[in-house]
Amino acid sequence: MTTTLTPDICVIGAGSGGLSVAAAAAAFGVDVVLIEKHKMGGDCLNYGCVPSKAILAAGKHAQAVRDAANFGVFADEPKVDFRKVNRHIKSVIAAIGPNDSVERFTALGVKVIEAAGKFTDKDTVVAGNYTIKARRFVIATGSAPFVPPIPGLDTVDYFTNESLFENTRKPAHLLVIGGGPIGMEMAQAHLRLGSKVTVIEGAKALGKDDPELAAIVLEKLRGEGLDILEGAMVSSIEKRGKSGVTVRYKLGEEKRSVDGSDLLVATGRAVNVEGLGLTEAGITYDRKGIKVKPDLRTTNRRVYAIGDVAGGLQFTHVAGYHAGLVIRGILFRKKAVPDNTIIPWVTFTDPEMAHVGLTEEQAREKHKQIQILRWPYHENDRAQAERKTTGMIKMVTTKKGKILGVSIAGANAGEMINMWALAVSKSMTVKDVAGYIPPYPTMSEIGKRAAVTHFIPYTNKPWIRSLIGFLRKFG
Repeated sequence: MTTTLTPDICVIGAGSGGLSVAAAAAAFGVDVVLIEKHKMGGDCLNYGCVPSKAILAAGKHAQAVRDAANFGVFADEPKVDFRKVNRHIKSVIAAIGPNDSVERFTALGVKVIEAAGKFTDKDTVVAGNYTIKARRFVIATGSAPFVPPIPGLDTVDYFTNESLFENTRKPAHLLVIGGGPIGMEMAQAHLRLGSKVTVIEGAKALGKDDPELAAIVLEKLRGEGLDILEGAMVSSIEKRGKSGVTVRYKLGEEKRSVDGSDLLVATGRAVNVEGLGLTEAGITYDRKGIKVKPDLRTTNRRVYAIGDVAGGLQFTHVAGYHAGLVIRGILFRKKAVPDNTIIPWVTFTDPEMAHVGLTEEQAREKHKQIQILRWPYHENDRAQAERKTTGMIKMVTTKKGKILGVSIAGANAGEMINMWALAVSKSMTVKDVAGYIPPYPTMSEIGKRAAVTHFIPYTNKPWIRSLIGFLRKFG
């Protein structure tokens, strides 16, 4: 026996984007069905943002003990209980979990179906014992770790971000394949928690970020003892002894290998499109994701796709951003198009690296003339007091001072980028920034100091000096 439901909106996937759509629609009294085949909260809560930041926090505390001598405080090398680290991770997930739970969303008025959802035609989804015929559908199924077809990988045990946070044993030597944000964050966290760590990256580590700022972060990570192999193309993997692993790779024409106790595969994400019945629904897709129009509609006009599964930037806050745009489209018939130039992102290594807007390279392609404004952390009083002087802010503007993009490498970069995300989204100028008053002493002052450098050339302009001289004659 199956039950037929006819809600206004049916959402497939209870990650960040899907939950946001369901909660917003329910708040307006709209009938919503939410389908989730696995865990409420999706990847971010259970395997991604939340647990990764929890283990990074544990690593920062361990590093703080090591760095304490710089402040005249002396302590021994920190002792790490990896089981307690894991309990910390699980407790953070448990604390946040109720916000994303079936019980909460049921109380909001959302019908939650815990089963896999699949389209059977253009306007019907089947999930468990339910047949859903909705006015609009939203696919928010996210992504999963991409596991490349490396010879021998299937013969060894390995972690992805979906299994790493179940580990309660400190790896003796963790090998990380992939030098993107996930790989580098987890590499540093485990290094600080006492593991030896080697990162194997086929191209450039942190290669999608501004190379000038990425170099600052990588130098700091190497200084802590992280072994980063760049341009190392993995050729095969094999078991070593009872529980170890050997990764063979090519560095140029030279064949090399590295032995480790554990392996983390962090080679990017693959969108979750399998088993959704997209062909039956008339929805076009490929391995990069579901094809969407500017307003996030798929080739089936009744169906939207948001977040990772829609291709493009794969961040939790992007899924939330998409959710808001889709709600406007479904409930208020307001066509809303995502603007990727206003979306910030952060790599939560230490130092952090954050960005919003156009990079220097993108700005040079789009604008005839730009200027680059910089200010280093070591020129900031609070950074000196905290001994966090590694890093800089880099601002890309037009010649007239319109802010096109901002990148920050350094302490608290992830918090600082919030202000700059607002500045870029509102088309602010360096004059706007130079006119605000930051409290002293804070690291955020580096932004204003960078903005003020825009005006330095004006101090030497003859007409300005002549004007000042003229005005001085009047007392």
